[in-house]
Amino acid sequence: MLRALLIVWASPGSLIGLTVGVLSVARGGAIRRKGHTLECHGPLVRWVLTRRRFQARAMTLGHVILGCDEHALDVTRAHELVHVRQYERWGPVFIPAYLLSSAYLWFRGFDPYLDNPFEVEAYNHDAARCERLPASDPADEA
Repeated sequence: MLRALLIVWASPGSLIGLTVGVLSVARGGAIRRKGHTLECHGPLVRWVLTRRRFQARAMTLGHVILGCDEHALDVTRAHELVHVRQYERWGPVFIPAYLLSSAYLWFRGFDPYLDNPFEVEAYNHDAARCERLPASDPADEA
């Protein structure tokens, strides 16, 4: 029941992401389900992510993660899942809160992306995850 409520609460962002994802599939992209998220990639998603001022390999909109390709989705999944949880907390105010935070930081002379508290939380999760990983991949030693 709680999962359903969280999905509904985050649905404004998810609807935007799903629209881009469906349009991407129509242009040769793909959608796959991973846990309680949908991951979309393809030429249209790549175009959306690389034609912005702040280019990205992936971006989260509600429970939809958009990635340039499958590899980008795989390597950014942990970071993007933090954003999914943020959408579940903030719901329909996530996008305005994120944008207002970025604007405030920019006006104050900070980096509107890297200093954004939403990104700081996601990157801190990445850093904590990397500290727990082995220094080298055992497959490299074979």
